[in-house]
Amino acid sequence: MTPTREIYWNIDYHLVMYFFAVIMLGTFVYGVVRRYRLWKIGQPETRWKDSWQGIKDIIVYGFGHKRILKDFTPGVMHLAVLVGFVFLFFATAIITLQADFGINIFKGALYVFIKITTNLFGLLATLGVLYLYYRRYVKRPDKLDNKQDDLIALTLVFVILVTGFLLQGLRMAGEHDPWAVYGFAGYWMIEPLQAMFSQEQLLAMHKFTWWFHMFVAFGFIAYLPYSKLFHIFLGPLNQFLRKREPMGVPELIDFEDESQETFGLSEFKQLSWKAIFNSDVCIRCGRCQENCPATVSGKHLNPKQIIQDIKVRAEEEYQAVCQAKKEAKQAGRQAGVMASGETATAVEGTAALAIPPGRGLIGEVIQEQDIWDCTTCRSCEQQCPVFVEHVDKTVAMRRNLVLMESRFPSEAQLAFRNMENNGNPWGIGWNKREEFLKGLDVPTLAENPEAEILYWPGCSGAFDARNQKVSAALVKLLRAANVNFAILGNEEKCCGDSARKLGNEFLYQTLAAENIEVMNGYGVKKIITQCPHCFQTLGHDYPQMGGKYEVVHHTTYLKELLDSGKLKLKDLANLGKDLKVTYHDSCYLGRYNKIYSEPREILKAVGLKVIEMKRTKDKSFCCGAGGGRMWLEEHGGERINELRTDEAMATGADIIGTACPFCLTMINDGISAKEEAGDKTKALDIAEVLAQRV
Repeated sequence: MTPTREIYWNIDYHLVMYFFAVIMLGTFVYGVVRRYRLWKIGQPETRWKDSWQGIKDIIVYGFGHKRILKDFTPGVMHLAVLVGFVFLFFATAIITLQADFGINIFKGALYVFIKITTNLFGLLATLGVLYLYYRRYVKRPDKLDNKQDDLIALTLVFVILVTGFLLQGLRMAGEHDPWAVYGFAGYWMIEPLQAMFSQEQLLAMHKFTWWFHMFVAFGFIAYLPYSKLFHIFLGPLNQFLRKREPMGVPELIDFEDESQETFGLSEFKQLSWKAIFNSDVCIRCGRCQENCPATVSGKHLNPKQIIQDIKVRAEEEYQAVCQAKKEAKQAGRQAGVMASGETATAVEGTAALAIPPGRGLIGEVIQEQDIWDCTTCRSCEQQCPVFVEHVDKTVAMRRNLVLMESRFPSEAQLAFRNMENNGNPWGIGWNKREEFLKGLDVPTLAENPEAEILYWPGCSGAFDARNQKVSAALVKLLRAANVNFAILGNEEKCCGDSARKLGNEFLYQTLAAENIEVMNGYGVKKIITQCPHCFQTLGHDYPQMGGKYEVVHHTTYLKELLDSGKLKLKDLANLGKDLKVTYHDSCYLGRYNKIYSEPREILKAVGLKVIEMKRTKDKSFCCGAGGGRMWLEEHGGERINELRTDEAMATGADIIGTACPFCLTMINDGISAKEEAGDKTKALDIAEVLAQRV
């Protein structure tokens, strides 16, 4: 005998199912079309690029759960539910091919495979749903913002799974299935069911359960576009459409374009369709807020809530658009101008102009202080399993406040004025920039035009007393490796990172244009910088304005010098033996540019024992200085840098390694605030550590 079963066993009038299937599909399609129309009220944005990479991202992040599995237990359980439904869908598709298209394949080896996989992975999916119930309603009821939709979604999935197994057991008990052993999840029910119920009762229960299971499954499909379950489709689509590298480069504003009436983002109507789409993709898992330094430190800013507030605002706008179109059509009919499609289109276009403004994005949807509290660390985006984008909207809103409203924190005003007048945020005279490095006998490009590498110390390396020590260490290392390098000296100005991230795009472009003109004039090809913010800006932002250079961060370059043998290490006499170090990953070096291993390998090479903090690498906790917040005061909650310093000190390390001048400053301040340990722990840049061995 060939393993198989009758598909519609014990079911009369099963064709009625197709009537309900039409209703289900109609409801589903209507919901999808409604969401699509809502997204379309946003501004155009091109995202259909690099399709092959998008497909790979769906495989890796969607089916592979690469990001979800970072939170291991819930990640595994979510994966179990996904895999279970994949196999259940496959089984349903095979049955549909045989029942509706006459393709007789639900038999033999394929039948056995389907029975085993659906039972195995169906059980795992049931276990996964039970865990998600436990996590959401028992383990973390206060941390997850449970809504009715969450309960409905989980319950629908659970009922489908349980009734499916019950239906299988009832069929096996009533049909006396010779292949029942392959459906092991229902096999154990056979004897208890046969002992408890008569044959007639089993048939009646099977019939009822079949129809109930069918209605729940159809309801599940119909409900998808109206619930968080829609992320089954939207999540992979957003992974396909995600922004590719380089990360964190804002759109360049053309200030000579006289057609632009406004700069930045302040109104909902200015959002792109992709920004609105993001708000639908968000599943409120909370990973963004759990890793946001502003949220964790007690600030009002909550990246998840901002996305959800945009979703609410999108619904308001969509309702207003629909109402305006309805009123316009009614007015058109009354005036007798609806005779042609062309006129109808014109009326609808007129309706769009009649939409009331609604709540403003800044102030009414998103609090203004939230916009300034963001450190642009992108931890929210890095942890999001479906690649919702937060930071670019924040920078765009800052642009509006700065360029259109001249409304920004008073500390930012001082930083802007200093950059305008002296080319650095400290406000120290521009003609003093080269003093420290000239004191180390470092030549300028004007003095050494044959230099192979331009060393870019940045404002911190040139003016900040603590970071001047890093510059001195790096100069020592470059000389020890016989590198032919030079600086711009007084011709160098601030790269403009802080100005750009704080929203002052005009100031950024002014600084960038001057730097690019100078470097292109010297024919600069390769730049080494000790600041990740300079590294990011020179390497990824400057090409927008014609400044295309090979930019290398000093940790990467120093690792290359060690590997090539150009840097020779001495014994541990100057550094000390048996010292432990913990390394703090800079957001702009790590998350923005994926440089994690080089600094650690250098620390290991000099003989230090590297101890990792609780939050490290792509989950590293921000020092609090990114996004221009180096120049702003913190308002409310705890200080971010002190929280990070606490994590570093908790490792028991003797040294806190850094690779960013902002991070070094913030960690040093954090150590100073911990008087009891301030004389035991030191914060050192990677270059300073390495210089003690050369």
